[in-house]
Order: sequence, then structure tokens, then C-alpha cells
Amino acid sequence: MNPEHRSRGLLLRSSINITACRVLLPPLFLLTACMGKPMPDAHVPPFAKVPFQQFSRQAVVAIALREWRLFGQTVADPEADAVRVIKPEREEGLWQRVGEYWWLGLNAGSVENGWTGKHDGQGAVFSPEVDGDYAWSAAFISYVMRVAGAGQRFPYSGDHADYINAAKKMTLGQAAGWLVAAERVEDYAPRPGDFVCFGRGTARGLRYEDLPTPGLFTSHCDIVVDTSVPGLIAVIGGNVQDSVTMTYVPVTQDGKLAAPEGVVLDTRFPWMAVLRVLDDGDGAAARVAAGG
Repeated sequence: MNPEHRSRGLLLRSSINITACRVLLPPLFLLTACMGKPMPDAHVPPFAKVPFQQFSRQAVVAIALREWRLFGQTVADPEADAVRVIKPEREEGLWQRVGEYWWLGLNAGSVENGWTGKHDGQGAVFSPEVDGDYAWSAAFISYVMRVAGAGQRFPYSGDHADYINAAKKMTLGQAAGWLVAAERVEDYAPRPGDFVCFGRGTARGLRYEDLPTPGLFTSHCDIVVDTSVPGLIAVIGGNVQDSVTMTYVPVTQDGKLAAPEGVVLDTRFPWMAVLRVLDDGDGAAARVAAGG
């Protein structure tokens, strides 16, 4: 299954009692609650909602690696992918896990909340040939950030473009409060926990300077999990080879995806931007939350 851009809507559920609207709610959720929609994090466990610990890039990496191990520690291999008969996302134990990415990664009430690795929202099994309509790579990223404790500070979405654009707006000072900021691939060496992103299909030629875009675009992001080897980084992405897969990406000796003139080293991926993930521990996230 390849990540695809799809339009998404929200399902309205039962209205919330007016009395509840008088309770002190986080500003982001107040209007949503009082309009009768479900609280965006109504389905999130307390350890991630509160959260129990400060948000950290270390948590992002640990959760991504955990999911990679769950899917059998797949390493990107186009030749093996070409002869594989059963898609991991459709196997017992794994299609349910993809369902958890959709359920927890997206906000409560999203139309995709009921999807799995092989079922639509009504529980009907869809054909492997149309699995691009149920691509879950962005849901995987959203799940990792949610479980890591990003709380209200990440724009959870089934489209990578939503948080790519949000990150660029953060960098431009057009938005505040998110835990991601966009960086040029030739200027910034990604650290463990950051995202590396590229455009796909008609958006393959999209570059950092084109962001933010007025609408969504087809794209993909992976989570950086290891930068310890000079000239190479390891990244993990969801819905890569229909699995949670690790890919090794060549970088410059100082760890960047592109040379100083902007030429991307890895011709497989037209890297567009690095999304720098802000960590509560280094104070950056606190400054961002305050709009600084």
C-alpha cells in the first residue's frame, strides 16, 4: 500500500451536555465540545493525554522502533517486496495494529477511525488492489506522536501534508504551538526523532520553498531513528512495503540529506524538508508553545 492523499471529513456524534461546556476546557477543544462534536482526544489513554511524562524525541524513536519490531523488523528491499504474496498489513495481528493507528492517531470522530489494514469503516474487507485508498503512513506518524505524549501540540492527520504545512508555518512565524518546524534539507542535519519528508506523484517536484501549500498534496514522511553511522541514517516509516519498515538513507558526512547546493544524495527520494521535532527537555517546545 502506498501513501495517497485523500479528502477527509469528520463524523458528528451525540451532542455534549451544555453543562460540560461550562467546565474549564483546553482552548483548542472548547469550541469543538460545545458544538456537539466529540473531544479530539476523547479516545486517548491518560498516559498520553495528560501526559505522564514530558514529550521527547527519545520517546518518538522508542515507539517507532517498537512498532518496527512488531512488524518483523522489515528492512526496505524492493526485490523481496516484488515477490511477496501476502501483505503484512493484512496478516492476523497486524491488520488490527493498523486499525489502532487509525483509531488513536487521528482525532476522535474522524471517518477513518474504524479502518484497519484490510477493512473499511463498516468492517467490509477491501481488495488489496484498492489499498491505496486506505493508506496509513500518516496515521502511523500521528499514532507515534500521540502515544509519545504530543497532546494538543501536533496536527494529527491521515495526510502528511497537514503537518508538513504546519511545520513550515511554524518556521515562518505564521503559526505557534506545534511541536514541529520545517528545515531545508541542505541546511539541517536531522536528529533521531525528526521526520524526513518528500513529495510523491504530482508533488514529487515540490520543494521547501513551495511550502506551505494552499491545499493538500501527496507525500510521505519517515521518522529518523539512528544517526550514529557517518554518511548514513536509519529511518522508519509506516505503510512502506505494506509494513512498518526501516530504510537506510545516505547523507553527507555532516549528516544532511543534501549537499550545500541543494542536490539530494539519495535519488530514490526527492527529499523536500526535514521536520524538526521539538523536545520539552531542551526548552524549544516550551518557547514554541509560548509563541516564541
